[in-house]
Amino acid sequence: MVTLEGHEHSVGCYGSYRGLECDACDRSFDRHGYHCLECDFVVHTKCAIVFNTQETILSEHPSHVGHSLKLLTTGAPGHTDPNCHICGKNTKRLLYHCSTCKLNLDINCMVDAMCSQAKLNMPWHYHPLLMLDVGDHLLCVICGLPGGYGYCCPRCRMMVHEKCVSVFDSPEITHHFHAGHSLKLLTQGAPEYTDATCHVCGKHVGNFLYHCDICKFNLDMVCVVQYHKHHKLIPVELSNMKVHEHTLTLIPKLISFVCDACGTKGDRSPYVCLECNLMFFHQKCAHLPRVINVNRHDHRVSYKYPLGRGEWRCGVCLEDIDWSYGAYSCSDCPNYAIHSRCATGDDVWDGEELDGVPEEVEDIEPFKLNDDNTITHFAHEHNMSLINNDGVALEELCRACVRPISSYNTFYNCSDCGFILHETCANLPKKKRHFPSPRPLTLYHNRYATDTTCGACLQMCCDGFMYTDGEETFDLLCSSITVPFIHGSHPHPLLYYNKRAYGESKRCQSCGIGSSLVLGCMKCNYYLDFRCATLPVTVRLDRYNDHPLTLCYGEKASGKYWCDICEGETNPENWFYTSDYGATLHVFCVHGNVRYAKPGGKIKDVELWFNNTSSRPLCKNCHFRCAAPFFLTKGNELFCSYYCLLRIRMRASSISSIVIRPPWVYMNP
Repeated sequence: MVTLEGHEHSVGCYGSYRGLECDACDRSFDRHGYHCLECDFVVHTKCAIVFNTQETILSEHPSHVGHSLKLLTTGAPGHTDPNCHICGKNTKRLLYHCSTCKLNLDINCMVDAMCSQAKLNMPWHYHPLLMLDVGDHLLCVICGLPGGYGYCCPRCRMMVHEKCVSVFDSPEITHHFHAGHSLKLLTQGAPEYTDATCHVCGKHVGNFLYHCDICKFNLDMVCVVQYHKHHKLIPVELSNMKVHEHTLTLIPKLISFVCDACGTKGDRSPYVCLECNLMFFHQKCAHLPRVINVNRHDHRVSYKYPLGRGEWRCGVCLEDIDWSYGAYSCSDCPNYAIHSRCATGDDVWDGEELDGVPEEVEDIEPFKLNDDNTITHFAHEHNMSLINNDGVALEELCRACVRPISSYNTFYNCSDCGFILHETCANLPKKKRHFPSPRPLTLYHNRYATDTTCGACLQMCCDGFMYTDGEETFDLLCSSITVPFIHGSHPHPLLYYNKRAYGESKRCQSCGIGSSLVLGCMKCNYYLDFRCATLPVTVRLDRYNDHPLTLCYGEKASGKYWCDICEGETNPENWFYTSDYGATLHVFCVHGNVRYAKPGGKIKDVELWFNNTSSRPLCKNCHFRCAAPFFLTKGNELFCSYYCLLRIRMRASSISSIVIRPPWVYMNP
């Protein structure tokens, strides 16, 4: 969480691949910003300058002298005109307000007033500049460090530290990346005849760069300034690398090549081995590790060049591997290999180089077998005996998966306290690797009524066994999925896609909600989030006796469908459950939105109760009869869903879309 000066709430970092819709400006400065859940605003990182200057330079406007203006973060007050007093445009959630005159000014007009006070004209920028402290949210374009006193252009949201302007004293330099010609300083971006990226690191150069007009060569400030925050030194030569035995030499220019380490194309500044008939390496591939663990395989994998003859298919993306290039393979599994890029992706590899590190055999057994044929399970203090299902009441629930014991034939039972586990659940490994996390997962019992959320399906979990990597937690359903994933709704195998690796969220075909973690077929643009991918195909509910419910994957229909439980309209294009006598039911009405729900289960101070009485209770928030299979109570207050529990204390737009809104609440804004 981050603190914005003068703002009472902590805000979270926020990002979007397509650019943020900022509540302070009308422009897309960048894809990163801050989000306040309490006030429900999003602000670009660069636009956070309005918080740092509100008590100084933005305290009043030239057209409204005498009254101080206050920055509001929840939109124009209800008793005032929401249009800006200066430009007449409709204000956003961030605006300046005069409580005396009851008028509002938008951020752009306040920034214009700020620009009118700028009097410093510098040769390296085309707008007048101010000298001020802009806080920690605007980074210096020269060194990349935040904070401190410096030159600021409010219109461009640009800042240069006073100590960094000495860079502009050198309008022409010589640099070892382009030793043949001198480089000239440009302050208004790259010329039109060249692309706007650095020819060494490939990043966008922005307004400030060094340029050779003979070779059309660009070098950004990151590569020029050695003390830049984001600078990673790019040496001219590399020695003693894990993937190659000879010294590698950098060729700092635009050049097309195929990388010998990964087999993919590059377009600039590769490393080459002059001793090996010009073997080419991407800059990143020159630093590839030799031995690693990946979350798609139980054994270590090692880099090998060339991979060797054979018909190889990548264990991550399932695409063919060209055996004449480098890749990672398993010495224990002779047919297993992974593309170099796939193996070292942030969502696959934990970042640890294991070359020279002894491999330890981990204890993954969940229990110890005793001499009397009982077991001592790590999640329970008493010994447990294996027995058959005969004679056990149907309402008994497994403490791991929170499903009826009758769903399996054998189970382990504790005669001392009634702790009970399916045999299958008792055998779940204590540690495993699984694709939602690059780190190893450890099994634990979520028994202390915490508000745990599964990091894959994003559903609340109130009990049961979970896997954790130390930061994120995953329920048993999500951590049991294997890829490629075969699902009855699509003819092709589904692969795992992570927003962190692929840059954007995908919309689920079942519920229509965007998710950062999905299982999908990129060829068909078909994706499922984990909540929908793990829905059971058939379900039995007590109220329908001998009529099992079957999951329907949506259909085109001319008429209207109605849910048999909540009596609300069902969108036939979304997934729903149906019975053999024609009833249709919302997925939410069948399952709710809490995993491992059981009578008396708790999520912190919220208690869950099955909704199995003839008279359904009323929800305090939506005032509808509770239709889900369970309802929640907090003190003397009763709610039909976790959504309504949150809705009672915050705006609907502030509630994350992952907290599914019940279908019967659609008419209650």
